[in-house]
Amino acid sequence: MAQQSNFDEIYSFLNEKFENESEYLQAVHEVLEDIIPIYNANSDYKAFDIVRRLCLPERIIYFTVSWMNSSGEIEVNQGWRVQHNSAMGPYKGGLRFHPTVNLSVLKFLAFEQCFKNALTGLPMGGGKGGSDFDPKGRSDRDIMLFCQSFMRELQRHIGANTDVPAGDINVGAREIGYLYGEYRRLNNRFEGVLTGKGLEFGGSYVRTEATGFGLIYFLQAVCQHQNTQIDGKTIVVSGAGNVALHAALKAVEKGGKVVTLSNSRGLLYNASGLTDTAIKWAIENRSSSGNILEEMAKDDMGTWEENKTPWHIECDIALPCATQNELGEKDARTLLNNGCRMVLEGANMPCTNKAQAMFIDEKITYVPGKASNAGGVALSGLEMGQNAMFNQREASVLDEQLYTIMANIHERCVSEGKIESGFVNYMKGANIASFRRLADAMVAQGV
Repeated sequence: MAQQSNFDEIYSFLNEKFENESEYLQAVHEVLEDIIPIYNANSDYKAFDIVRRLCLPERIIYFTVSWMNSSGEIEVNQGWRVQHNSAMGPYKGGLRFHPTVNLSVLKFLAFEQCFKNALTGLPMGGGKGGSDFDPKGRSDRDIMLFCQSFMRELQRHIGANTDVPAGDINVGAREIGYLYGEYRRLNNRFEGVLTGKGLEFGGSYVRTEATGFGLIYFLQAVCQHQNTQIDGKTIVVSGAGNVALHAALKAVEKGGKVVTLSNSRGLLYNASGLTDTAIKWAIENRSSSGNILEEMAKDDMGTWEENKTPWHIECDIALPCATQNELGEKDARTLLNNGCRMVLEGANMPCTNKAQAMFIDEKITYVPGKASNAGGVALSGLEMGQNAMFNQREASVLDEQLYTIMANIHERCVSEGKIESGFVNYMKGANIASFRRLADAMVAQGV
């Protein structure tokens, strides 16, 4: 009863304060269910009120971005940086430019980022930021002008040992370059204040590929743990961005048959499996195309199905790599009925709470994004180390380090998530393993 009452007390406290922040409350609810028993069993955690402190951001920065576009017109956007927890290192997490960005989304992402970063074993705290600015259809000049205006405020709150943002949705190498250039000009410092930079000015090899590759390295560890392999398995992938395409590429390299990619407009399906040549073509051309999947279909790389998602396709493995809450309860049931036995998240919280519960109740392998998509931030951590030492490691060395980090995260999840009959509850394992690291760091540093 004590465990349930603690859960109710803390969640009710948060729900009353932030009742309109559904994404944030969803993320907190999922973690609390697993960590409250650990919290109750540790007197230090309770004495320092660790759970409540961990759920609340240390700092939220809100600012208005007023800027003049290339036509001489004034535009006004909103900007945020949620600095959630710095007990384990500088705040670390991406910047997202998208019209759906709001405080609830950024708080959920920053909260999740703390746990994800803790799992890597690297000294990084958690944060997230962004703007409701939509770069789609904009000229390069307009994007540069917005990034410069955005950084003129953000630069007051970040630094190589304070807060190190990276890219996220709609913030790639181009945007990071514009942001970093403005930071350097304003501060007269060349330092590792952003990750995901170009190779010419402090960036790292493998950073672009890291999240997608890391997802497949985690899948490889799962398969090895279950005495099976990726080779020959049918895989459905959602998304057509950086994570989805690089995950698909690495899965094909490992012998998997990737039969789908998708975007907000529909689905590319190839029953025989997409070739590595087709996926590489998509990676090289996606930034210059309005709908790269439709173009692939026109070139006979698959069939385009408008307004469809991948979850009705028969498969062994599902990799949701698009966006939050893209895979719901009905989708989960369809996947299970069609024989899917593994679901690993490439995006942040792409499965709803009900979908997650269904996968776990059915005892199939379900891995949350805080574990399976941690490869991107792991490589960002390695980039931070390279920046601090003013060096640049070879791609092969970094790829090997990425593989090792993902294998270690898998081991931590298995250690904390293994239950009866050898079944591994990866969500429980990831939540508890990361919570212990965060909580111990917070207790050691006092209130």
